Amino acid sequence: GGSPPFRAPLRRGFFVDAALDNRAMIRLLAGLGNPGPEYQATRHNAGFWFVDEAAHKLGATLVPERGYSGLAARVNRPDGPLWLLEPMTFMNLSGKSVAALARFFKIAPDEILIAHDELDLLPGQARLKLGGSAAGHNGLKDIEAQLGSAGFWRLRLGIGHPGVKAEVVDYVLRKPRPDERDAIEKGIELSLAALEFMLAGEMERAMMKIHAKPPRPKPEPRVAAAVPPALDEDPPKGS
Repeated sequence: GGSPPFRAPLRRGFFVDAALDNRAMIRLLAGLGNPGPEYQATRHNAGFWFVDEAAHKLGATLVPERGYSGLAARVNRPDGPLWLLEPMTFMNLSGKSVAALARFFKIAPDEILIAHDELDLLPGQARLKLGGSAAGHNGLKDIEAQLGSAGFWRLRLGIGHPGVKAEVVDYVLRKPRPDERDAIEKGIELSLAALEFMLAGEMERAMMKIHAKPPRPKPEPRVAAAVPPALDEDPPKGS
Protein backbone atom coordinates (compact mmCIF):
# COMPACT_ATOMS: atom_id res chain seq x y z
CA GLY A 1 0.00 0.00 0.00
CA GLY A 2 0.93 3.67 -0.22
CA SER A 3 2.57 5.57 2.58
CA PRO A 4 0.25 7.05 5.22
CA PRO A 5 -0.69 10.73 4.78
CA PHE A 6 1.89 13.03 6.36
CA ARG A 7 0.49 14.75 9.49
CA ALA A 8 3.32 16.46 11.31
CA PRO A 9 2.16 18.39 14.37
CA LEU A 10 3.96 21.57 13.30
CA ARG A 11 2.63 23.59 16.18
CA ARG A 12 -0.02 23.43 18.84
CA GLY A 13 -3.40 23.78 17.18
CA PHE A 14 -2.09 22.50 13.83
CA PHE A 15 -4.75 19.81 13.59
CA VAL A 16 -7.48 22.34 14.29
CA ASP A 17 -6.13 24.50 11.45
CA ALA A 18 -5.95 21.47 9.20
CA ALA A 19 -9.57 20.62 9.96
CA LEU A 20 -10.62 24.17 9.10
CA ASP A 21 -8.64 24.12 5.85
CA ASN A 22 -9.75 20.67 4.73
CA ARG A 23 -13.38 21.55 5.28
CA ALA A 24 -14.58 18.25 6.68
CA MET A 25 -18.28 18.33 5.87
CA ILE A 26 -20.69 17.53 8.67
CA ARG A 27 -22.24 14.10 8.11
CA LEU A 28 -23.84 13.68 11.54
CA LEU A 29 -25.71 16.41 13.40
CA ALA A 30 -26.79 15.23 16.85
CA GLY A 31 -28.69 17.13 19.52
CA LEU A 32 -28.49 16.13 23.18
CA GLY A 33 -31.32 15.82 25.68
CA ASN A 34 -33.39 13.41 27.76
CA PRO A 35 -36.29 11.41 26.30
CA GLY A 36 -39.85 11.66 27.57
CA PRO A 37 -42.48 14.41 27.84
CA GLU A 38 -41.43 15.39 31.36
CA TYR A 39 -38.00 16.50 30.06
CA GLN A 40 -39.11 17.97 26.74
CA ALA A 41 -39.19 21.62 27.84
CA THR A 42 -36.22 21.50 30.27
CA ARG A 43 -33.00 23.46 29.72
CA HIS A 44 -30.96 20.25 29.29
CA ASN A 45 -32.95 19.53 26.11
CA ALA A 46 -31.82 22.61 24.15
CA GLY A 47 -29.86 20.29 21.81
CA PHE A 48 -33.08 18.44 20.93
CA TRP A 49 -34.81 21.78 20.26
CA PHE A 50 -32.04 22.69 17.80
CA VAL A 51 -32.18 19.37 15.90
CA ASP A 52 -36.00 19.53 15.78
CA GLU A 53 -35.72 22.95 14.12
CA ALA A 54 -32.92 21.79 11.80
CA ALA A 55 -35.03 18.77 10.72
CA HIS A 56 -37.95 21.10 10.01
CA LYS A 57 -35.70 23.42 7.96
CA LEU A 58 -34.25 20.47 5.99
CA GLY A 59 -37.68 18.87 5.45
CA ALA A 60 -36.73 15.73 7.40
CA THR A 61 -38.73 13.64 9.88
CA LEU A 62 -36.99 11.99 12.84
CA VAL A 63 -38.10 8.39 13.39
CA PRO A 64 -37.08 5.77 15.99
CA GLU A 65 -33.98 3.80 14.93
CA ARG A 66 -33.37 0.97 17.39
CA GLY A 67 -29.92 0.22 15.99
CA TYR A 68 -28.75 3.69 17.02
CA SER A 69 -30.83 3.98 20.23
CA GLY A 70 -32.37 7.24 19.08
CA LEU A 71 -34.57 9.21 16.74
CA ALA A 72 -32.84 9.65 13.41
CA ALA A 73 -33.38 11.05 9.93
CA ARG A 74 -31.36 10.70 6.77
CA VAL A 75 -31.22 13.79 4.58
CA ASN A 76 -29.98 13.23 1.04
CA ARG A 77 -27.86 16.20 0.03
CA PRO A 78 -25.82 16.91 -3.13
CA ASP A 79 -22.58 16.00 -1.32
CA GLY A 80 -23.93 12.81 0.24
CA PRO A 81 -26.20 11.84 3.10
CA LEU A 82 -26.47 13.81 6.34
CA TRP A 83 -27.77 12.09 9.46
CA LEU A 84 -29.77 13.90 12.14
CA LEU A 85 -29.87 12.19 15.53
CA GLU A 86 -31.44 12.61 18.96
CA PRO A 87 -30.16 9.91 21.36
CA MET A 88 -32.98 8.34 23.41
CA THR A 89 -30.54 6.82 25.90
CA PHE A 90 -30.80 9.56 28.55
CA MET A 91 -28.15 12.24 28.57
CA ASN A 92 -25.30 10.43 30.33
CA LEU A 93 -25.35 7.57 27.76
CA SER A 94 -25.54 9.79 24.65
CA GLY A 95 -22.28 8.35 23.31
CA LYS A 96 -23.82 4.90 22.89
CA SER A 97 -26.18 6.33 20.27
CA VAL A 98 -23.77 8.77 18.58
CA ALA A 99 -20.92 6.24 18.34
CA ALA A 100 -23.19 3.46 17.01
CA LEU A 101 -24.30 5.60 14.06
CA ALA A 102 -20.85 7.11 13.47
CA ARG A 103 -19.19 3.67 13.44
CA PHE A 104 -21.76 2.12 11.12
CA PHE A 105 -21.41 4.89 8.51
CA LYS A 106 -17.66 5.41 9.11
CA ILE A 107 -18.16 9.05 10.14
CA ALA A 108 -15.01 10.68 11.56
CA PRO A 109 -15.16 12.82 14.74
CA ASP A 110 -14.55 16.06 12.79
CA GLU A 111 -17.59 15.22 10.62
CA ILE A 112 -19.82 15.25 13.71
CA LEU A 113 -21.57 18.31 15.15
CA ILE A 114 -23.14 18.01 18.60
CA ALA A 115 -25.70 20.64 19.65
CA HIS A 116 -25.96 20.91 23.44
CA ASP A 117 -27.00 23.17 26.31
CA GLU A 118 -24.19 25.33 27.71
CA LEU A 119 -24.17 26.70 31.28
CA ASP A 120 -21.26 29.06 30.62
CA LEU A 121 -23.17 31.12 28.02
CA LEU A 122 -26.17 33.36 28.63
CA PRO A 123 -29.56 32.37 27.17
CA GLY A 124 -29.56 33.54 23.55
CA GLN A 125 -25.80 33.20 23.08
CA ALA A 126 -24.38 30.41 20.93
CA ARG A 127 -20.81 29.39 20.14
CA LEU A 128 -19.29 26.91 17.71
CA LYS A 129 -16.05 25.12 18.53
CA LEU A 130 -13.98 22.05 17.67
CA GLY A 131 -12.80 19.80 20.49
CA GLY A 132 -12.07 21.02 23.99
CA SER A 133 -13.14 19.74 27.38
CA ALA A 134 -16.60 18.40 28.22
CA ALA A 135 -16.70 20.97 31.06
CA GLY A 136 -18.78 18.70 33.27
CA HIS A 137 -21.41 18.00 30.58
CA ASN A 138 -22.28 14.30 30.98
CA GLY A 139 -23.56 13.94 27.43
CA LEU A 140 -20.31 15.27 25.94
CA LYS A 141 -18.24 13.15 28.35
CA ASP A 142 -19.93 9.96 27.19
CA ILE A 143 -19.58 10.88 23.50
CA GLU A 144 -15.84 11.47 24.01
CA ALA A 145 -15.53 8.13 25.81
CA GLN A 146 -17.48 6.16 23.18
CA LEU A 147 -15.84 7.81 20.15
CA GLY A 148 -12.41 7.66 21.79
CA SER A 149 -11.92 11.26 20.69
CA ALA A 150 -12.86 14.79 21.74
CA GLY A 151 -12.22 16.05 18.19
CA PHE A 152 -15.85 16.66 17.23
CA TRP A 153 -17.60 19.97 16.65
CA ARG A 154 -19.89 21.43 19.33
CA LEU A 155 -22.65 23.98 18.96
CA ARG A 156 -22.96 25.37 22.49
CA LEU A 157 -26.42 26.82 23.14
CA GLY A 158 -26.42 29.16 26.13
CA ILE A 159 -28.88 28.40 28.95
CA GLY A 160 -27.24 30.53 31.67
CA HIS A 161 -25.91 29.36 35.05
CA PRO A 162 -27.76 29.24 38.39
CA GLY A 163 -24.71 30.87 40.02
CA VAL A 164 -24.12 28.06 42.51
CA LYS A 165 -22.53 24.76 41.46
CA ALA A 166 -24.70 22.74 43.86
CA GLU A 167 -27.83 23.92 42.02
CA VAL A 168 -26.71 22.96 38.50
CA VAL A 169 -28.43 19.53 38.38
CA ASP A 170 -31.81 20.94 39.43
CA TYR A 171 -31.33 23.95 37.16
CA VAL A 172 -30.72 22.03 33.92
CA LEU A 173 -33.66 19.71 34.60
CA ARG A 174 -36.09 22.59 35.12
CA LYS A 175 -37.96 24.59 32.49
CA PRO A 176 -36.49 28.00 31.73
CA ARG A 177 -38.57 31.09 32.52
CA PRO A 178 -40.60 32.29 29.49
CA ASP A 179 -38.17 35.15 28.80
CA GLU A 180 -35.20 32.73 28.98
CA ARG A 181 -36.97 30.26 26.69
CA ASP A 182 -37.54 33.07 24.17
CA ALA A 183 -33.84 34.01 24.37
CA ILE A 184 -32.72 30.37 23.89
CA GLU A 185 -35.05 30.10 20.88
CA LYS A 186 -33.42 33.24 19.43
CA GLY A 187 -29.98 31.64 19.90
CA ILE A 188 -31.24 28.56 18.05
CA GLU A 189 -32.67 30.76 15.27
CA LEU A 190 -29.33 32.58 14.97
CA SER A 191 -27.48 29.25 14.73
CA LEU A 192 -29.92 27.88 12.14
CA ALA A 193 -29.12 30.86 9.93
CA ALA A 194 -25.57 29.42 9.74
CA LEU A 195 -26.71 25.79 9.26
CA GLU A 196 -25.67 25.56 5.59
CA PHE A 197 -22.19 26.90 6.41
CA MET A 198 -21.82 24.38 9.25
CA LEU A 199 -22.95 21.42 7.15
CA ALA A 200 -20.58 22.45 4.33
CA GLY A 201 -17.70 22.57 6.83
CA GLU A 202 -17.30 26.34 6.29
CA MET A 203 -16.87 26.79 10.01
CA GLU A 204 -15.15 30.18 9.97
CA ARG A 205 -18.08 31.66 8.03
CA ALA A 206 -20.51 29.91 10.38
CA MET A 207 -18.68 31.34 13.40
CA MET A 208 -18.77 34.86 11.97
CA LYS A 209 -22.55 34.56 11.67
CA ILE A 210 -23.17 32.85 15.03
CA HIS A 211 -20.65 34.79 17.12
CA ALA A 212 -21.58 38.22 15.70
CA LYS A 213 -22.59 40.64 18.44
CA PRO A 214 -26.16 41.89 18.09
CA PRO A 215 -26.37 45.59 17.16
CA ARG A 216 -26.24 47.73 20.28
CA PRO A 217 -29.41 49.65 21.07
CA LYS A 218 -29.06 53.42 20.55
CA PRO A 219 -28.48 55.18 23.89
CA GLU A 220 -31.54 56.93 25.25
CA PRO A 221 -31.27 60.74 25.44
CA ARG A 222 -30.04 61.63 28.90
CA VAL A 223 -32.98 63.17 30.71
CA ALA A 224 -30.88 63.63 33.86
CA ALA A 225 -29.01 66.53 32.23
CA ALA A 226 -32.17 68.65 32.43
CA VAL A 227 -32.22 68.54 36.26
CA PRO A 228 -31.01 71.87 37.67
CA PRO A 229 -27.66 71.38 39.45
CA ALA A 230 -28.99 73.19 42.55
CA LEU A 231 -31.08 70.12 43.39
CA ASP A 232 -27.93 68.03 43.82
CA GLU A 233 -26.40 70.43 46.33
CA ASP A 234 -27.01 70.46 50.04
CA PRO A 235 -29.33 73.26 51.14
CA PRO A 236 -27.43 76.20 52.65
CA LYS A 237 -26.73 75.73 56.33
CA GLY A 238 -29.13 77.43 58.68
CA SER A 239 -32.09 77.24 56.30
